[in-house]
Amino acid sequence: MNEEDQELLRKTFELSQRNNKILESIKQSMFWGRVFRYIYWAIIIGAGVGAYYFIQPYIDQILETYSGFKGSINSIFQ
Repeated sequence: MNEEDQELLRKTFELSQRNNKILESIKQSMFWGRVFRYIYWAIIIGAGVGAYYFIQPYIDQILETYSGFKGSINSIFQ
């Protein structure tokens, strides 16, 4: 193997090492992106469930008022 081939092989090896570092970095970024996406959706869904839990008594009260109002209107027109 002549010196030119050895230099080409060395450059190829260095390039493959840099590419490997870049690919590992991309892989790690994708992993953390996926983790944070799951956390994001867990917070969104949890906030929705929590909001419903705290607002449910008010919704029930509005529905009872509406049912009473509807019954009053029906009794007037019958």
